Amino acid sequence: MTVVGPFGLSVRDQALEADVQSGLAAVEEGLLEATKSEVPFITGAAQHLVRAGGKRFRPLLVMLAAQFGDPYAPGVVPSAVVVELTHLATLYHDDVMDEAAVRRGVPSANTRFGNSVAVLTGDFLFARASHTLADLGPEAVRVQAEAFERLVTGQILETAGPADGRDPVDHYLDVLAGKTGSLVAVACRFGAMMSGADETVVDVLTQYGERLGVAFQLADDVLDIASDSHESGKTPGTDLREGIATLPVLRLRERAARLGLEEDIALCKLLDSDLTDDEQHERALTALRAHPALEQARRDTVRYAEEARAALAPLRECGAKAALIELCDAVVHRAG
Repeated sequence: MTVVGPFGLSVRDQALEADVQSGLAAVEEGLLEATKSEVPFITGAAQHLVRAGGKRFRPLLVMLAAQFGDPYAPGVVPSAVVVELTHLATLYHDDVMDEAAVRRGVPSANTRFGNSVAVLTGDFLFARASHTLADLGPEAVRVQAEAFERLVTGQILETAGPADGRDPVDHYLDVLAGKTGSLVAVACRFGAMMSGADETVVDVLTQYGERLGVAFQLADDVLDIASDSHESGKTPGTDLREGIATLPVLRLRERAARLGLEEDIALCKLLDSDLTDDEQHERALTALRAHPALEQARRDTVRYAEEARAALAPLRECGAKAALIELCDAVVHRAG
């Protein structure tokens, strides 16, 4: 048994292990090659986050999905490079929008190079992803374009907020389906599609990826409140401090509006106060950790993970299917 990929995924099938490991190594080489430029400064900026590492969650899903066809098909690794380049490009843009100082344990690109260079480097990565994508055929271009549209739409909807009369929780889940679920779904779709898997298998894995992507982000929401820095690798309550209303906060507000309990209303007011103050922030974090809204957010996470698992039911039993199921379990464990 060998541990690979995010969450310490354990692979018990030696042939599968070898395919996944070699595939991910090839993706890493492909990322470095795709981010090279004739201008050394651009190479340095483009490879800043590549060299910082990361889970490579999406390339892993490409490799596992490819097991349902020919995992050695020529389009598998390039499609994984496309998905990861797209993901990395969004991180450059996100860090500028969020004014982030650190990403993956290193100074964010906007901190190191400035906002303008960070935005343009993200654009450079999108261009390189498109260049690789062009060799994968018109269907791959269409799939990527549709996913990218959903990703950007999700980001815009997050910025705009819910329309009048729209349930904030439903709005937030739609945002996550676009911002995160769409690209995770494409990772699974590309792996199956490029390997020549049956169309029914491609559809099953796409549905799985979308649900897993949302569950993955919801688990992060829960972790931001519930974990300590050693467990999560980042400072707890970061979203709270930045005034970002993730699912636990939205569930709290929903409950306060529905039940009108004084303690819920008081906590909402505390969350709306200046949480850049360390004492206020600690009070809010402690209160939210003990609130039923956090448990409700956990249940939401489990629901999406279970929907992802259920989507896999039509697939044949094999090591890749077992690994995909284990990823669902891992997401639930993170939020537990």
